[in-house]
Amino acid sequence: MVKGRALSFKYALEGILVALKDQPNLIFHLLASIIVVLLGHIFEISTYEWLILTLTIGVVITVELTNTAIEEVVNSFTSDTHPGAKKAKDVAAGAVLVISIAALIIGLLIFLPYIT
Repeated sequence: MVKGRALSFKYALEGILVALKDQPNLIFHLLASIIVVLLGHIFEISTYEWLILTLTIGVVITVELTNTAIEEVVNSFTSDTHPGAKKAKDVAAGAVLVISIAALIIGLLIFLPYIT
């Protein structure tokens, strides 16, 4: 049981590392997250603001990883342009765009009062 749990963590970490190697957008989101964390420390944001930022960062990274997984699965079934495959990939990419815009708005709402 413990060995199975350890393996599941190992596979999860391998998945994140593979995505980091293959997906420049994931690297962008991680770099943006690092900047946000640094700004949080510089401006000494509240615990409540840290909670919101932590959750937001986690959701953005999760959606980006999910988008990567969807793209890989779709690509493994067909190399041809298929309307359903395109739709699945476009919708997953759209989900990343939506959460990224929401994250930007959240960041602005949290940090603008400290800047102005």
